Amino acid sequence: MSSAGALPRPIPGAPARTIVVGISGASGAAYALRTLEMLLGLGHTVHLVVSDYGRRLLFDEAGVTHLDFPSLVPRLGDATIADRLFIHPNKDVGAVIASGSHRHDGMVVVPCSSTSLGAIATGSGSNLLTRAAMVSLKERRPLLLLHRETPLSLVDIENMRTLTLAGAIICPTNPGFYLRPTSVDDLVDFMVARVLDLLKVEHRMGARWGEGAAGGDGTREPGRRISSSVP
Repeated sequence: MSSAGALPRPIPGAPARTIVVGISGASGAAYALRTLEMLLGLGHTVHLVVSDYGRRLLFDEAGVTHLDFPSLVPRLGDATIADRLFIHPNKDVGAVIASGSHRHDGMVVVPCSSTSLGAIATGSGSNLLTRAAMVSLKERRPLLLLHRETPLSLVDIENMRTLTLAGAIICPTNPGFYLRPTSVDDLVDFMVARVLDLLKVEHRMGARWGEGAAGGDGTREPGRRISSSVP
């Protein structure tokens, strides 16, 4: 499945940011691909690292066979956008995102498997994804972990507690329904909008309470609130 929401357009005056995106092996390729599409389409720079199981995830759930710009964000055809996507091999622990001296504005692991969650919580930097996450923590940069697996074991809960105390944001992929979603894409966009908000990336996805409700064509109606009545 590929993302099919509205195509993003740069917002005049919005600051350009550099974001690190990690993709691990939990189910949720649609979240990852839509996050990439939004960040790149909005004019930001992305450093991407995909774990081995993340590569299988992208193939199994989205049919992605190559980690390249046309395969990951096929709806963004502008060559100038491709120049802002840097794809790093997961085994290259010497890549720039493995160094604290490389400045960026935050990292998101989407989706984040329990395996990657545990490795980050215990300081295991044996691959680039977990190393980059550890660097984000030590440099006090935003680190979002979109854990998708359920139910949670006590091991998962303790790892989440450890990472929260270390400064990470645990952001389970639990979309809300108060905007009355009409498609899977609406549910995906709800979570991606939360990711962008937490990374302080400006967007017009309209997925906030009181700012819009999903329409059947994938657009948003600004200012439309959902009222409720109590008998």
